[in-house]
Amino acid sequence: MELRLDGKVALVTGSSRGIGLAIATAFARAGAAVMLSSRKAEALAQAAAELPGRTAWFAANAGDPEATEACVAATVQRLGGLDILVNNAATNPYMGPLMGLDIPRADKTVQVNQRALVTWTQAAWRAAMAERGGVVINLASIGGMSIEPAIGWYNVTKAAVIQLTRQLAAELAPGVRVNALAPGLVKTDMARALWEPNEEAIASHLPLGRLGEPQDVAGAALFLASDAASWITGHTLVVDGGALVGVRRVTG
Repeated sequence: MELRLDGKVALVTGSSRGIGLAIATAFARAGAAVMLSSRKAEALAQAAAELPGRTAWFAANAGDPEATEACVAATVQRLGGLDILVNNAATNPYMGPLMGLDIPRADKTVQVNQRALVTWTQAAWRAAMAERGGVVINLASIGGMSIEPAIGWYNVTKAAVIQLTRQLAAELAPGVRVNALAPGLVKTDMARALWEPNEEAIASHLPLGRLGEPQDVAGAALFLASDAASWITGHTLVVDGGALVGVRRVTG
């Protein structure tokens, strides 16, 4: 079944690279007009030039409410509306145990990974979705469902994304569907410190035998954004190569 988004307008945060860019590309190939957003204008311009169809870009810090409002307004003005919002932007300025976490980096992580999800959804609601409906997709993580020693605070914010997804789904129904994706370890620049030194060893423990690629998550996002998922809301779809299932068992 081909999944199409013809006539839809999508806004993807954190979309100059990695999972966000893969999602934006999948949406554009499916017929959507796409607004790219991240902090760096040069990277956005380069990414937009490589996408098919109607695309635009707007540089915005995802954690800045004023930039959020401006980006959403630009999306409606330039592309004619807003039907799909993907809250993908995230940050992880601290790695280590919670006993060493300092307040500035704790607050920065919450600002971008948790609070911004609400402010972007509010802006999209006010600008378009309250009247015309729509779809919101939040990027969580399997870290929000498990314990990891190095990125515990990041994972706390991703657990909050899962709960926020349920809460928003209840509040915005029936006009707006809200779902989340929970990727496992995906080969992105942001996660490079986690996978690059031990890729083969980590992959050998996964039931599907490999780490994720951004395109793996993009396919799931396209499904949730499409009419094929029209009776799904408040759900978190895990895309992790089987990591939460357990260690792969080799049989002879």
